[in-house]
Amino acid sequence: MKLNFLGANRQVTGSRYALETNHTRLMVDCGLFQEREFQSRNWHPSPLPPGEVDALLLTHAHIDHCGLLPRFVKQGYRHPIITTQATADLLEVMLRDAADIQLEDAAYKRRRHRREDRPEKYAEQALFDQRDVDHTLPLVQGVDYHVPRRINAHATVTFHDAGHILGSAMLELTVDAASGPRRIIFSGDIGQWNKPLLRDPVLLDQADYVVMESTYGDRDHTDGGNIEDQLADILGPILRDGGKVVVPTFAVERAQELMFYLSRLVRQDRIPDVKIFLDSPKAVDVTQIFQAHRDCFDAEAQQRMAGGDSPLVFPGLTLVRTVEQSKAINAHAGPAIIMATSGMCTAGRIKHHLRQNIEDPRSAVIFVGYQSHGTLGRQILDRNPQVRIHGRNYRVRAQVRKIYGFSGHADRTGLLRWAGHFQQPPRQMFLTHGEEETSLKLADEIRRAHGWPVTVPHYLSQADLD
Repeated sequence: MKLNFLGANRQVTGSRYALETNHTRLMVDCGLFQEREFQSRNWHPSPLPPGEVDALLLTHAHIDHCGLLPRFVKQGYRHPIITTQATADLLEVMLRDAADIQLEDAAYKRRRHRREDRPEKYAEQALFDQRDVDHTLPLVQGVDYHVPRRINAHATVTFHDAGHILGSAMLELTVDAASGPRRIIFSGDIGQWNKPLLRDPVLLDQADYVVMESTYGDRDHTDGGNIEDQLADILGPILRDGGKVVVPTFAVERAQELMFYLSRLVRQDRIPDVKIFLDSPKAVDVTQIFQAHRDCFDAEAQQRMAGGDSPLVFPGLTLVRTVEQSKAINAHAGPAIIMATSGMCTAGRIKHHLRQNIEDPRSAVIFVGYQSHGTLGRQILDRNPQVRIHGRNYRVRAQVRKIYGFSGHADRTGLLRWAGHFQQPPRQMFLTHGEEETSLKLADEIRRAHGWPVTVPHYLSQADLD
């Protein structure tokens, strides 16, 4: 039995693994490489011929885990894509949005390369388009948590709640190897405990082999205090002073979690009565999928929904889809809260709202997620004196604040808690989905704590499993 590491190895995007036995070939995740230095890998031929893969198992709907699915199908994959029911519903929103971005990026690169008289490159062609998404979606099969799903006579998979985003899962694979049945755990992305809306990550206790994420394996999240208190302390003074609050927001999970907290603040009268806009068709679609999958919510959220106190519908909230509705926000007089994508301000409607408000000292830009180096969001968070938006320079005169505690990933303490729950030492643990230094540090810590064999695999490496 062989395990191939095809992405998210010593870095954090492009998650993909392939498991090969004498009887079965399975792929786990099929993610897009998003970091600039690794993006060329998206155009490489699949290391495993798509037509020879029996089934593809998907942990969740983030693009770094599912974003190459249409290309894999385009290359010849025709077998089931098995995932949870909620992830199956999210996939259409995520993949159609990704297809549009692919076409836009390819067209932009063609124009730029012609202007600069540069030779044609692979990136001038889209990885996939809407037709490829059309061919992908019929292959998707949704399953329930904790119900074993037989893949074939030699392999079974069970999905366990990962608590990361709606529908996210850890995979428990039981496969027939030459020396007998083996249990292999793929953690996917492990969420935090005690987060709103979603249930806590499941703790598993038995495995022969474990493939575990390590995104925050060398550090704990900054404790900024209770999120509701942080929001109330920041929003109150700005809104009472007549300013607008602009919040760059990720469409999946972050927008809905933010709505959860805002709904509580509104109903408890902890912030002024103002208009609250969610300006993102994608985030609106995702919010509707959340409402259709209340079974994934934790006990508190389910109680609120049952009592008519939905955390995703509350007084003052306006869901914005059309361009005309989005433009009308700029004409709104008085204070308001404006949530818009993208979360790092790299594209989308958030740029228009920043243009309108970033030079107003009464207003504020509030960040609720990580901002990568070089992004517009990071420039604002670093309080650059001015930033460039849509080809024009703007002075950063608005207040700039950050709310801590929103991360969807378990931190070092959470990862060690999850790993430490196994009752018997795995034959081998593999750490993936983390920067090289981070993964290596977590590997050392697990070895010291438990004495287990831990490996940090390289891209395209292969491990022989007993």
